[in-house]
Amino acid sequence: MTDSTIEITADLVRDLLREQHPDLAGLTIREVTGGWDNGQWRLGDELAVRMPRTDRAPDLQRKERRWLPVLAPRLPLPVPHPVRTGEPSARFPKPWTVMTWVPGEPLDLAAISRADHAAETLARFLRALHREAPADAPAGSDRGAPPRDCSDGFDHFFRAVAPDDDAGAVRAVWDDAVAAPGWEGPPLWAHGDLHPANVVVTDGTLSGVIDFGDLFAGDPAWDLAAAWVLLPAGAAPRFFDVYARGDEATIRRARGLATLKALFLMLMGRNGEQGLPGGKPAWGPVGRAALDRALDRV
Repeated sequence: MTDSTIEITADLVRDLLREQHPDLAGLTIREVTGGWDNGQWRLGDELAVRMPRTDRAPDLQRKERRWLPVLAPRLPLPVPHPVRTGEPSARFPKPWTVMTWVPGEPLDLAAISRADHAAETLARFLRALHREAPADAPAGSDRGAPPRDCSDGFDHFFRAVAPDDDAGAVRAVWDDAVAAPGWEGPPLWAHGDLHPANVVVTDGTLSGVIDFGDLFAGDPAWDLAAAWVLLPAGAAPRFFDVYARGDEATIRRARGLATLKALFLMLMGRNGEQGLPGGKPAWGPVGRAALDRALDRV
């Protein structure tokens, strides 16, 4: 059953809570805009209900339920904690999850004004996360691969939205990432999908990280791309100083992956402006800004 089969509404969420978690059914329910694989509904002040929209979403939620309780205690920023599981039923045939709510404004709708503080906060978060993962940790799929294995995706985004006046510079950064030596260390835990809609901001700095559905064990460069994708212009050097684990090859891969992510954000922004399904109008400007930072233009 796909996301087009059942309309997820506040009434449906409340009915599911009444059936399976009646002690929560009296809390206020408010839809949260955004989301890709999962729709999200704020539940009272401290909880959220994540409802699968796509066929892959249940597996992403299972991953979060399995691993976030392991990782969260050592992370220095708030992240969602799974607190209840919703089982498939006649009313809704996919599993769903009640998580803790991470307060703050998503970065695609806000801005970082305390650049050094945010750089240090992100670096410390990733230092804590990027530890050797156990043998049964999930491997990366489309995320986590070396840049050379992502060239088809890069080429698609590049042809679609790369600015003509920057095309040569973008291609050069990507080619350098492809040419860089691959990750040779043990598989490290990585968030896997750090972009502006998956972090939240309070008082001008990073205050939480959300959506761990793409969590994997592998190359940390996929997360280190956030130095350009998330942080303001000029903050990347401070980030890498505090992170203090990125060798030259890893930083080259990370910078190339930042261009990949920036082009993807720009494409989703353009699709949103055109009213296409899955488009995110707010992502276009943040993607272009990230691309400029990855090219060291600002």
